[in-house]
Amino acid sequence: MRRREWTIWLVASLVFGASFWLVAGAENHGPLLVAWKGAGVALLAVHALVFAIGHPEARRDAALLAMVMAFGAGGDVAIERSLTAGAGLFLVGHVVAIALYAMNRRRPARSGDLALAAAILLIVPAIAWTLPTDRSSAANVALYATGLSAMTAMAWLSQFPRGRVATGALLFAASDLLIFARMGPLAGSMIPRLLVWPLYYFGQFLICTRVLAGLTRRPEA
Repeated sequence: MRRREWTIWLVASLVFGASFWLVAGAENHGPLLVAWKGAGVALLAVHALVFAIGHPEARRDAALLAMVMAFGAGGDVAIERSLTAGAGLFLVGHVVAIALYAMNRRRPARSGDLALAAAILLIVPAIAWTLPTDRSSAANVALYATGLSAMTAMAWLSQFPRGRVATGALLFAASDLLIFARMGPLAGSMIPRLLVWPLYYFGQFLICTRVLAGLTRRPEA
């Protein structure tokens, strides 16, 4: 990342996001840890909002990205008290991200890209559905995962730097699948504790920074 793309908000986000990994596996998250957790992606939202203010030609898309990050931060905090509330906020963020990517889709879309996007759209919910031991929750998990997979597929089909933005979306999807695996085959395993947060946070970090980089390099209409 070039130096001019760094801001105090982005540096602060990286500090909060990376350092939270050290305590993410704690059994109980008090108010301080919950605020620490939410700060990482909330500061990405601020970074995107500041970018929107400073780049009128990209204001709409940068503002949408700020909304995606804000809903993500809200989900990070809400999920500590209610899995349903947290998932609902993340799902709204996915819908906003889908709109952002759809408005910036790659043209023309090659058949191979469409096939991979379709595979993501089908495979992620299918895997998620198989994971919970409590089968009564499988449908809700699959429903959320459908929104997650649609966001990831649209990231792949967007014109933003695919090696970073689509990779970030895939990291986000992998993080959520590990959360669902904790409801089943990885219950009690250290793997989700070690990997859920870094996959999620650095996925969001890649999405935020590389979408903004793509907006910077996009030709003006």
